[in-house]
Amino acid sequence: LGAFLTCTYTAKEATKKTKKPKLYVPQIDCDVKAGKIINPEFIAKCPPGCQDVKYRVYGTDIYASFSSVCNAAIHSGVIDNTGGKILVQKVAGHSGYRGTFSNGIRSLSLPRWRESFLVSEGKPRKGVTYPSTLEYSSSKTPAVKSGNDHVNVPTGDVVRKEYQTSPVPTLATQMATTTPTPTTTTTDPSTTVPQPTATPAATRTTAVAAKTRPGLHRIRDMAFRGTSTSANNRNILRHNTGIQRQEPVATFQRAAGSPAHLAMETDLWKPGLSLFETGFGSKEELNPKPLESIAQGNQNCKVDLSFLMDGSWSIGKRRFQLQKRFLGNVAQALGIGTAGPLMGIVQYGDDPSTEFNLKTYATSKDLRNAIEKIQQKGGLSNVGKALSFVNKNFFLDANGNRGGAPNVVVVVVDGWPTDRVEEASRLARESGINIFFVTVEAAAQSEKQTVVEPNFVDKAVCRTNGFYSINVPSWFSLHKVVQPLVKRVCDTDRLVCSKTCLNSADIGFVIDGSSSVGTGNFRTVLQFVANISKEFEISDTDTRIGAVQYTYEQRLEFSFDKYSTKEDVLSAIKRISYWSGGTSTGAAISYASEQLFSKSKPNKRKIMILITDGRSYDDVSMPAMEAHRNGVIAYSIGVAWAAPDELEAIATDPHKEHSFFVDEFDNLYRYVNQLIQNICTEFNSQPRN
Repeated sequence: LGAFLTCTYTAKEATKKTKKPKLYVPQIDCDVKAGKIINPEFIAKCPPGCQDVKYRVYGTDIYASFSSVCNAAIHSGVIDNTGGKILVQKVAGHSGYRGTFSNGIRSLSLPRWRESFLVSEGKPRKGVTYPSTLEYSSSKTPAVKSGNDHVNVPTGDVVRKEYQTSPVPTLATQMATTTPTPTTTTTDPSTTVPQPTATPAATRTTAVAAKTRPGLHRIRDMAFRGTSTSANNRNILRHNTGIQRQEPVATFQRAAGSPAHLAMETDLWKPGLSLFETGFGSKEELNPKPLESIAQGNQNCKVDLSFLMDGSWSIGKRRFQLQKRFLGNVAQALGIGTAGPLMGIVQYGDDPSTEFNLKTYATSKDLRNAIEKIQQKGGLSNVGKALSFVNKNFFLDANGNRGGAPNVVVVVVDGWPTDRVEEASRLARESGINIFFVTVEAAAQSEKQTVVEPNFVDKAVCRTNGFYSINVPSWFSLHKVVQPLVKRVCDTDRLVCSKTCLNSADIGFVIDGSSSVGTGNFRTVLQFVANISKEFEISDTDTRIGAVQYTYEQRLEFSFDKYSTKEDVLSAIKRISYWSGGTSTGAAISYASEQLFSKSKPNKRKIMILITDGRSYDDVSMPAMEAHRNGVIAYSIGVAWAAPDELEAIATDPHKEHSFFVDEFDNLYRYVNQLIQNICTEFNSQPRN
């Protein structure tokens, strides 16, 4: 027994000695962004009180790296406003971040960002060693000398290379630094196809009630002459599985050439009507003319198009056939082809499903044949769910999305949706999707109280000026809007939702080349300019970059139309030579207005980014006011001896969002993320009318 007790005691002592030391968890502040922490995976403790709008969050579930770490944790539900431990894992950048409201936090949307992160409960993963001290990107690398120049390149996330999708040239004086690649792999929720789920009884009852029109038995489009039946009577048969409009059986048993049949074909259509009260003249009303069969398609209409067709029971079998005929005529009028428009179809009812995607058919003939074979799904008219589905799953590279073509969704809906569309539409618009609505037989005045979401069209479309919406009084009149609709979806100059903060600007850099800057610091400024430029989508039709350098005099380094690729722009920035001289900032603003922004394209946002290190020898307020009046959005970045009052005068209102100051040139990199974030926030807040 004594020997046994001795062995037991010895084993316990050995266990104590080998027990793992307790993990020390570093604390971070509420305003710390994931991109400022170099560690690819870490556990940290958030303090109380981080639930505040000033700590911005971008994304849902997967967050852009310049989001507040702690506020993202609150948004995701990992912690609440009392703080706590969280686990953060860095992952690759994404092509889109969707904003949502969750746990008292409104996250924002962003078209894309180079680095992302996941946040989860603060428990260590097996086999992973976590740092007790976090590395921040404020540390600098040693100076790299090249001739007489030297550049201090920070190790911040603004100069990391691993997430770039295409190679870009670096300055000869730059030392490239990279972030360790995270080993964690994740599934992007935006590429996951949601599985249909059963609708809860309570929800289904509510939705059905919204579509129900009590006390009326509706037989639509019966226009027998000499009878007392009104063409406007609305009757619906109700079933537990959905809503179905009763087809007038006796009517459809008649021969196609019978008077009753002809009366139905012209129901509710009166000669001389305007184009369904859309604000566009009758000159758009043209008879469909089949285009010549061209393998490449109509090259004047390069769009990627998704039709959401209504497969609900409320539409009935006859009108479903009319809808298919309409879609076939649209396909013919578009001129489908690999160098022109491509078209796919999603049918919606209770749940949406893809009938075929963008790359399935490459000719109008094949597309029309496929449309004829589509079978009706049935169910409710859940348009909001369908828009969410398209936003997440349809416009993917794997489905034939071409990237350079605008994304367009046309929603065909009978009457009104049975769910809400506003939030789903907002997210789709922020992803660059142009939403059109074709509503057939809108609610009568007596039916409007049953509509789930009043004014749903205005809440959904890209602009509320009538261009994106067509209201058709009858399914039998739908053929009359083929040409007007085709004309609009092909008018790429007016497809404003395809424009994002990263592909719709003319950005002019106005660079101080005065003697006080110095050769080394001037190279740092050029690196700052390059870091901003490379985040934008640069081409003749997307964002364009121009640059002016100034001292007492001004010099156009390159204009907006000089370079059309990101590689060429970055090479041109690298070649800018330091000038040296005085500081006439006011004259430089006037020069940039005349030489750069006066030649900006009408559909581009004009953005001026001015960098200076001292007070100007001339007045800056009047030239700046003139630039603002001409639509130039001005950002001012001051370094060292720059005058705060001049920076505010140069900047567009509000000054706090457009004016920045750093104490030394090596800290310029800190404002790359902030500047791009502000440009995107301002773009997304534009009015829709």
